[in-house]
Amino acid sequence: MHLLRHLPLTLALGAALAAPAQAQSLLQLLESARGYDAPWQSAKAQLDASVSRAAQARAGLLPSAALSAGVTRAQTEINPRAMSLGMTTQNAGINATQPLYRPANRITLQQGLRGIDVAQAQLDAVTQDLLVRVSQGYFDVLAAQDTLTFVQAQKAAVSEQLAAAKRNFEVGTSTITDTREAQARYDLVIAQEIAAENDLRVKKLALDQLVGQSGTAPLPLAQPLPLPALQPSDVGTWVQQAVDAQPLVRQAAIALDVARLETKKAETGHLPTVDLQAGYNVQRTPNGTLTLPGVNSRTNSTSVGVALNLPLFAGFAVQNRVKETLALEEKARADLEDLRRTVAQNTRAAFFGVQSGESQVKALEAAEQSSQSALDANKLGYQVGVRINIDVLNAQSQLYQTKRDLAQARYNVLLGTLKLRQSAGILQEGDLQAIEALLVKNTP
Repeated sequence: MHLLRHLPLTLALGAALAAPAQAQSLLQLLESARGYDAPWQSAKAQLDASVSRAAQARAGLLPSAALSAGVTRAQTEINPRAMSLGMTTQNAGINATQPLYRPANRITLQQGLRGIDVAQAQLDAVTQDLLVRVSQGYFDVLAAQDTLTFVQAQKAAVSEQLAAAKRNFEVGTSTITDTREAQARYDLVIAQEIAAENDLRVKKLALDQLVGQSGTAPLPLAQPLPLPALQPSDVGTWVQQAVDAQPLVRQAAIALDVARLETKKAETGHLPTVDLQAGYNVQRTPNGTLTLPGVNSRTNSTSVGVALNLPLFAGFAVQNRVKETLALEEKARADLEDLRRTVAQNTRAAFFGVQSGESQVKALEAAEQSSQSALDANKLGYQVGVRINIDVLNAQSQLYQTKRDLAQARYNVLLGTLKLRQSAGILQEGDLQAIEALLVKNTP
């Protein structure tokens, strides 16, 4: 009777003592996953590519220069004098261009810089998703370990009840029915233990695959577990934060800005372009020319000027391009509004889910105490003959089921808080550090 009453403390101490020296904390597994997770690596590479793409766009506003050189050999025959002249022409030069007025190139640069912001928002979204996935895998393993522990404890309790039923039957104080009921319940718990062991094995393999390690051993949560309060407690604050800072919303808002810039760039199809051009070229004919055969000549030319290009008519291509970009701009605006509504709804659902989870934890804590009292009363009633064996077995099952539900509810609240912060776009590694403080210390 007293053994079951102190079971939570016993399990916590047992988990702490059983945790191997090489057990990993949540942040340790997160660091391992960051270097192994393919989606995160992909998003990081996309950000690097976007930075280089913006640098390419900047080149449209910077000067360009080219060096040219060539040798030409020409053989000329003159009739009727039957003269043949071989002439060699050598040329070399350097030419440079500096854009003075190219509005389309400037807008392209702005789009490239916004592309960096898009890639950064994508990386933020993938990073937050990685934090949630690692935490989910971590808590899944802990929940599976708790389930196995509770099933094994229930098996021990049912085994004791089975032994007591057999002793009472032998001395004639109970019927064979009590023994058979206890045996049936024991066999059922054995099946549950097998299922729990397999579930734990599967959950550990999933965590291994996520973090890129084998034999991961998460540190358990310390007991008693004080769940942090949800702050702020106003759902409107969370929703406003989500529609402003959520990475997916940021991506959609930037996409709208890029669409607007694309419209401006299409409108520049009617505008002129102005370039500053300069060049220095050298031409040499060591064998002379047709007019001056045999005379070695060299020509040096330098040029500086401004080139103006004014489009006049392009078959209505510019007008239709503007119509297209305006339609795409409207599409981007509608996509942004739809995403904001979806994110707001998801944030509300996540917020109320955490609140409901906190209430469930409190209710299950009360139910755990009530179930423990009910079991104690049934065991006492069985001893004095006012209760039968099946009453005790049912009370044991109810107690351990409540303990499993309570442990799972606590994990759900912690994970739900992380998902709420993800939905609001403010989930950071520091949020996992707060959970890290709730873990059993890993002492060698």
